[in-house]
Amino acid sequence: MKYSTKLSDTLHLLAFLCLARGERLTSARIAESVKTNPAYIRQLMSALKKAGLISSDQGQVNAALTRSADQITMLDVYRAVEGEKPLLHLDIHTNPECGIGVNVQLSIGDFYREIQDTVEEKMQKITLQDILDRYEQRIQERGMAGDERQQNTTEPDV
Repeated sequence: MKYSTKLSDTLHLLAFLCLARGERLTSARIAESVKTNPAYIRQLMSALKKAGLISSDQGQVNAALTRSADQITMLDVYRAVEGEKPLLHLDIHTNPECGIGVNVQLSIGDFYREIQDTVEEKMQKITLQDILDRYEQRIQERGMAGDERQQNTTEPDV
């Protein structure tokens, strides 16, 4: 079963824009980081621009956020690239003649809607700035781990 990575790829793209601010960015450079092709990055950027989350001039490499990172939520980004597409999907190919199949799917659908509401509520609370902060935290932790490893491998002073 194939699943969409549009949300994580788009959040990656937005984080890249923030972290490489002031640098000349091309869709090819961002695509290299996401490990995809430049056309896909341009497609995601187009969706972000249409949603009003970034601004850019056609043919120019100067995309910028239209709001600060703490004002862009994960839900904003999800809706920009996935629209109103739900996270979970019912099997719509069950036998319509079977009362069990139909009612089980409808029952599952009730729970899927509850899950969707809960996830969207959480996504509304997570901002691009939260992701950038977590990124910085991970970089610092990895840096400290590297420093500790280096200290443990050096000869003690005699």
